[in-house]
Amino acid sequence: MRKIFLSGLLIFSLLWANPGKACTNFLITKGASADGSTMISYNADAHVIYGELYFWPRQKWPAGTMLKVYEWDTGKFLGEIPQVAETYNVLGNMNEWQVSIGETTYGGRDTLTNPGGMIDYGSLIYITLQRAKSAREAIKIMVELVDNYGYYSSGESFSIADANEVWIMEIIGKTPAEKGMLWVARQIPDGYISGHANQARITTFPFQKENNFFDPKQSTFHAPDIIDYARKMGWFSGKDKDFSFSDAYAPLDFGAARFCDARVWSIFRQVNKEMEQYEQYAMGYNLDPAARMPLWIKPERKISLRDMMLFLGDQYQGTKMDMTMDISAGAYGAPNRWGPLTWKIEGEEYFNERPVGTQQTGFTFVAQGRSWLPKEIGGIIWFGVDNAATSVFNPIYTNITRVPQSYQKAFGNLMEWKDNSAFWVFNQVANFALTRYSDMFPYIRAEKDRLEEKYIAMTDGVDAAAKTLLAKDPQLAIEFLTDYSVNTANATVTDWKKLYEFLFMRYMDGNVKEPNPGQQNPKYKQPGYGENWYRKVIEETGERYKVPEQKK
Repeated sequence: MRKIFLSGLLIFSLLWANPGKACTNFLITKGASADGSTMISYNADAHVIYGELYFWPRQKWPAGTMLKVYEWDTGKFLGEIPQVAETYNVLGNMNEWQVSIGETTYGGRDTLTNPGGMIDYGSLIYITLQRAKSAREAIKIMVELVDNYGYYSSGESFSIADANEVWIMEIIGKTPAEKGMLWVARQIPDGYISGHANQARITTFPFQKENNFFDPKQSTFHAPDIIDYARKMGWFSGKDKDFSFSDAYAPLDFGAARFCDARVWSIFRQVNKEMEQYEQYAMGYNLDPAARMPLWIKPERKISLRDMMLFLGDQYQGTKMDMTMDISAGAYGAPNRWGPLTWKIEGEEYFNERPVGTQQTGFTFVAQGRSWLPKEIGGIIWFGVDNAATSVFNPIYTNITRVPQSYQKAFGNLMEWKDNSAFWVFNQVANFALTRYSDMFPYIRAEKDRLEEKYIAMTDGVDAAAKTLLAKDPQLAIEFLTDYSVNTANATVTDWKKLYEFLFMRYMDGNVKEPNPGQQNPKYKQPGYGENWYRKVIEETGERYKVPEQKK
């Protein structure tokens, strides 16, 4: 979410410590998905973001209406811009036309920021979603907004999709005296997948003489001065064909590879065995340009919706970066670490890994565009809150007219507890699980799988019922989808509260309790910390805890 360009591990330490700073997106084209849908996903990771489902209802506006713009991260008022005549229904990061947008911040050159700009990256997303009918139109609107009103934030990568196309767009501002931005957008070829995670991913690209946004044959758009500007600033001196956006505006370092691109690699390697060759790059040990991962890859199998949900909870399982395998995981194999990301001991710098699934996620989603269905039914944003590894993705149709209470904006906040707030309920389970992760996580995963698989299995039937209603009465179809989305999401929260009750009673005070039929008190056992951990205690403490031999 905002990151400035500094050398070394400080880059990601800043992201880790500040709001809205470190997110992950995956992008799936129609030809690469199991059901022919487009999909983009997003973990909105920040230690001070409250997970809620944003909602802007469809609306018409009188001529002369002005739209107040506030910075998404802080709520700071940035100014006013003219409102358009009509805005579209938006649920979270997807609108009624099946346009969806996600982001990750890479920061880039710290000289390229404009504190006088009026459009921050969050406003750029949500204003655009209220105005765009396609991914291409979204790109056009984003460029026009910044050109007209100035860009307030630092470097950003965006995932932009509709029911037919998937794009990655990377932008960065100019100096404070300049209003515009430097940007490039590339369409992901059908049958391929991509991803980005706080590092600019676009390198070289075919230079275009002009941007014909609605020409279906044009698959790359960019700022006209994107190369000349880099030359002027002394960041590029080669031939135009060798120009790399990332190398010019967000050069690689260890942190960019290990903390950022490694998350993309961890998913790429699961669907294409050739990606193992980029392990040393992902770990930050080989930053040679020739060793860099490609922007997109062709998966060896089709990617399902369920795959996407699991990708968002990935914690480097099966790689050398798996954090459950050493002493830092504690006695119960915790997969995450508390911040800060880096620390120093006796002048030497060390770090934690930064996986896709992380404890500071505010909200998470998979946006699914389905071109074979009417627009009133086609768009679903599968939405959850908190760590995607321990959250549940709920089906939210993007033409509905109200939001589930448990997920509503301002239903609680980071310093206000609400018993039925989805954000607090899921955090309650996830944080308690960290006290005994290897024991509790199987229960969480089983319930997560049960609910998500049930919701996925129900989708065809819900779609069919909605289509039948749509032919008779469109408003009745919308009401049906609204009731389904709202009731399902609220039921998920109720289920998760019961899961917390079960886990707390079972594992309270370090014991493990089981029902004892016919008896007042349950059975219980004290499994302790396990032999491997006790051996580590002995290695650390020697004979401090050894029971001395007793003379007979």
